[in-house]
Amino acid sequence: MTRFRPAALIAALAATTLFTACAPLVVGGAMVGGTLMATDRRTSGTQIEDQSIEVKASNRVHDAIGDRAHVNVVSYNRQVLITGEASSEADKATIEQAVQRVENVRQTYNEVGVMGVSSLTSRSNDVLITSMVKASFVDSKDLYANAVKVTTERGVVYLMGRVTEREAAHAVEIARGVSGVSKVVRVFEILSEQELAQLVPGQTPAAPASETTTTTK
Repeated sequence: MTRFRPAALIAALAATTLFTACAPLVVGGAMVGGTLMATDRRTSGTQIEDQSIEVKASNRVHDAIGDRAHVNVVSYNRQVLITGEASSEADKATIEQAVQRVENVRQTYNEVGVMGVSSLTSRSNDVLITSMVKASFVDSKDLYANAVKVTTERGVVYLMGRVTEREAAHAVEIARGVSGVSKVVRVFEILSEQELAQLVPGQTPAAPASETTTTTK
């Protein structure tokens, strides 16, 4: 189990009040005066666009499915992760189609499970896991916590963001060490070290760029 220093525990408690499975990271940034928005590896315009995508996609899913499913939609750099539960494969497909029709969506990752909807206890546990993973990232000395967006569904942790392969591997390693995590899934947009150096001055270039990757660990 991951151990936390006091600062990390405070961050975990704060994240519990700020984070829901579908809440965009920029919401937290706005509440603390815009610091997170300023350090995000997306442009401010893209962050706002991601918020809009999440709202529109959630509304369209509800219009298409109603209460037959429990769905969370998370957008990062216009790539959309869909999690939750649906009663049938047909509903799962309908959910993805509704999200794909939202303006400016570049790509969708449909991780909706075909099963009964999760319990309130399960969802509360997912929120806690998310906050603990985020706190672990904050506690790490060699990882930009704000570069990784965390979503948890039924104990499965999904990691999104614009990171190098080095950062991606480290984030997965940290998330795996958090109590209650059953699996970690990467939904990363991989940057080269050169690209990272342009985003975060002082970084040392090392590796070539690569494309978006979705990998279960």
